[in-house]
Amino acid sequence: MRQGYALDESREPLGRRPVTSAYARVMRVHVCTTIAATPEVVWAEVERLERHVEWMTDAEHIRFVDEQQSGVGTRFECTTRVWKLKLEDLMVVTEWEPERSLGVAHRGLVTGLGRFTLKPRRHGQTRFCWDERLSFPWWMGGPLAGIVAWPILRSIWGRNLVALKHIVESGRPLEPTPAPT
Repeated sequence: MRQGYALDESREPLGRRPVTSAYARVMRVHVCTTIAATPEVVWAEVERLERHVEWMTDAEHIRFVDEQQSGVGTRFECTTRVWKLKLEDLMVVTEWEPERSLGVAHRGLVTGLGRFTLKPRRHGQTRFCWDERLSFPWWMGGPLAGIVAWPILRSIWGRNLVALKHIVESGRPLEPTPAPT
């Protein structure tokens, strides 16, 4: 796993200043794992947004805002809990490239962008990376919250990837994605 680096709100690089910098307005967490399955198989699990609660320990419940459950424009609310802090996060899918990437915009109290990337590797493996850039509201501590949250979230999301890897590699039966109505 690599150390995260901060970007400011305009998305201009602040340089290779670690996220613990007091100047960071946006906290970045970047974690990766290699999964012994093709991108097609990994995507079959990741595209099922409603099942993310099965491998994301911080996600308690996902509720779709309307009938759309996949693709760009999908909106869902996610109940997230980190220790005693529980938040409702509204997310909108902003990127959907099957077997390559899935991106979301966080539009709740904590705002920002999240992105999963899948890259094929030799021997039918996939490099799966999760990148988040989040801003905390002033009443949660703003940039200071990012400094405190970074090692906690990096640890949680790293464990989430271990859980995803286990689900995919254990050969969960693949179910077809429901067609949009």
